[in-house]
Formats: sequence, C-alpha cells, structure tokens
Amino acid sequence: MTLWGGRFQSSLDPQAWALNASLSFDRRLGQQDVRASQAWANALQAAGVIDAQENERIHAGLQQVGHELQQGTFAFQPGDEDIHTAVERRLGEILGPLAGKLHTGRSRNDQVATDLRLWLLDHLPELESALIDLQSALVMRAEADHGTLLPGYTHLQRAQPVLLSHWWLSFFWPLQRDRERLANLVKLTAVLPLGSGALAGTPYPIDRFALAKNLGFDRPSPNSIDAVADRDFVAEFLFCAALTGIHLSKLAEAVILFSTTEFGYIELPDQYATGSSLMPQKKNPDVFELARGKAGSLIGLLSGLLATLKGLPSSYDKDLQEDKLPLFQAFDTLGVVLPVLAGALRTLRIYPERMQAGLEAGLMATDLADYLVAKGVPFREAHTVVGKVVVWAAQQARSLAELELAEYQALHPSFTADVYRVFDPWASVARREVTGGTAPAAVATQLELAKTALQNRLISTGEQES
Repeated sequence: MTLWGGRFQSSLDPQAWALNASLSFDRRLGQQDVRASQAWANALQAAGVIDAQENERIHAGLQQVGHELQQGTFAFQPGDEDIHTAVERRLGEILGPLAGKLHTGRSRNDQVATDLRLWLLDHLPELESALIDLQSALVMRAEADHGTLLPGYTHLQRAQPVLLSHWWLSFFWPLQRDRERLANLVKLTAVLPLGSGALAGTPYPIDRFALAKNLGFDRPSPNSIDAVADRDFVAEFLFCAALTGIHLSKLAEAVILFSTTEFGYIELPDQYATGSSLMPQKKNPDVFELARGKAGSLIGLLSGLLATLKGLPSSYDKDLQEDKLPLFQAFDTLGVVLPVLAGALRTLRIYPERMQAGLEAGLMATDLADYLVAKGVPFREAHTVVGKVVVWAAQQARSLAELELAEYQALHPSFTADVYRVFDPWASVARREVTGGTAPAAVATQLELAKTALQNRLISTGEQES
C-alpha cells in the first residue's frame, strides 16, 4: 500500500518505485515512528478528533506494532514504501478502519522529520558512551605511563621533551570537545516538527507544546515551512562526526608513526594488528589505518549532504530522503571505530628506553636559551647565540652536551660551568609547571581534570516519555 494514490490512475513504474522507496534504510526509524504516532494520537484526543476509547485502541495497536518491530517478527510487505507506510499498513491490519484516523492532520513531511530527530536524540547517548570509553583508555595510558619521557615533535622534527602522559592526554581533550559539541547538538535537535503538516501547519487545535513535552522535545518549531525542511541537525551531526573522525585520524597517525621500526616507541598487540599475505615479518597497524581512512569517508558524508541541501527551495522536497543514509552510516562508522581504538590503546606496549634514546641534548636548545635569559641576556639575542651553538655542534659532529666550556664561552661570555645542567631532560620537563604544561605536577592536575570530565555525562541517557 501507499499513503497516497487516489489522484493517480496508474501505478508507479517498478524502477521508479525502487528509486522512490526508502524502507531499506528508514526501517531503523520504526520505534520512533511508533512512539511519535502514540503521542500524535494523544494530541488528537486532546483536540477532540478521536475519543478516549479510540485512542486506547490505537495505542494498543501501535504497542503491538512496536513489539513486532523489536522482536524482528514484523512482516514487511513488497508494497511498503517506507517505514511510515509499513507501520500504518500493519496498524490497519490490527485495527481496521480506525487506523485511518491516526494520520488526521499529519503529513509524512512532519512525521519523518520528527522520527529522525527522535532517532538521533535516542542514539546520541550511545555515541557519547563510546567517546567516554576511548577517553578512559587515554587516561589509563596517561596514568600507566606517567614516569616516561617522550621526544615531542613539531613539523615531525624533534622539538622538546614531554611526559608521555602529557602526550596521551593531548588526544583526550579533542574528544572532550567532541562530546561538548554533541551535547549542544541535543539542544538543536530537540525542536518538534510534528504538527507542522505538509508545510502550512495542521488545521486541528493541537497543543504542540504539550505534544513536544510528551515526546521529550524542548519546544515546538516556530515555523511550519522551516520545520519540514530543516535538516540542519543532520548536517550538524555529520560535522560533529567528521571532526571526531579527524581527531581519531590524528591519533591513529601518531600511533602508526611511533609503531614503525624507525621510531620503535610503540608495539601494537597481536589482537589489533594484522599480517602480510606475502611478507611473514610484517605486523601492520590496519585498525589504525582504517580509523585514519574512515575520516575521509565521514568528511565525504558531510560534504554530500551539504551539497544536497544547498539548492533546495523552501518546504519539503524528496531530496531530503538522502538525509538518513549519511546519518546512519556516520553513526555506525564511529560506533565501530571508537571501541576498537580504545581496546588497542589499552593493550599496546611502549618502549621507554627507545623514547629515552631519542632525548638527545638538542631537544634542550630552548632551555639553553632560557639559561642565557636567566643570566640577563635578552631572549632574541639568546636565541641567536644558541642557534650558532647548534650550528657549531653540528659542524663538529658532537651533541650540545659534548661541547667544551671554552667553546660555549667563545660564542658568548655568559656561559659558565653550570651550563651542562641544562641538558637533563627531566629538569627541562619539570620547569614547565604552568597550567597545561608538561611538568609532572601540571600533568597530575590535568589528569584530575580529565577524570572529572569523565564523571560528568553531558548527554542524558534517560528514556523519552511516551
């Protein structure tokens, strides 16, 4: 069956039907369609369109439909154009003509917009839980690796020593911002379209504020034309998903790099690595490479929807049917990637001795400039002097710590015998006690902030009212 057709004298071409139908993917909205339909029945009763007995029967019928969908016993039919058609068709089989009253004053335009918003509100807590799990794995690593130093990098060149804990936590805070964006998305999504009709609003005296409250929305939409056309919340989610994917990609790239033989800082556990079909010695970081690759797919989903939305006239157009697949695909992608990365991080092995070997004296060049600053030398002059020291050491094929005091003093008289204290990487790290710095005390404070953030869920997991 279709929810339309009286105006037509022939059936839809089979290929056109296949193009038009959306049941293959929008069936995921089944429970939301049932819940929204029950709320609409309540609103129809309150408006005097149906009586209490009819509402009770409709509720019972929808409850049966919802149970069949949940148990996987719902029998979809070839003529079901979409999930809304399927639910109404099955409700008609259960109730007879009474089922036809449910759609009074309602359009599929405001119905699908409501269902999709409900679906996202229902599932955002799951995504936050997966983000929290990955954040927890990063906190676990930061605690376990607190006594390890790592060469920090900028431009992929060795820069300054940092605590490995500090490095792990540098991936925690982007995920925290991802959670905050999702929490803000909840507010943007919790706007009720139902009651907007096809575009002009329903002619029945529906209390849309009560309807919004019944479904767990914050408020009804203020404009019926905008309400049925608005897919900003889908685009916002896809942006959030794409940016999360980028953050995961950066983490994956760092782990991939540090697990190479050239670095040797990290070894992936066998459970999260693969081999080569040809080269027996290979241990490949495929799960991290896939996480890196999925970021491109997530960006593509966002770009695709934005391109779909950009040229639409006002109100509803069938182009908007293209909103669901990218939404579901982005959600599913993150749902697969996040727990795998969390598991891999918890079980990977680090090699502190290899990291220590990378902490050559050149990483303390900035500390050497600061040493001169403490002697009263202006920083710009100190920076230039140390640059000359670096060049001299390179020409002599020695490290900064291997130069003689006389060589230092030939370049600037402020160097004295205590200059060699500068080349202790732990001392370098300890000096950076500023909030957010890499000193052990600062990182300990940061860890407590991270743990506090983990304890505060930003998205409610409570069930919506029905």
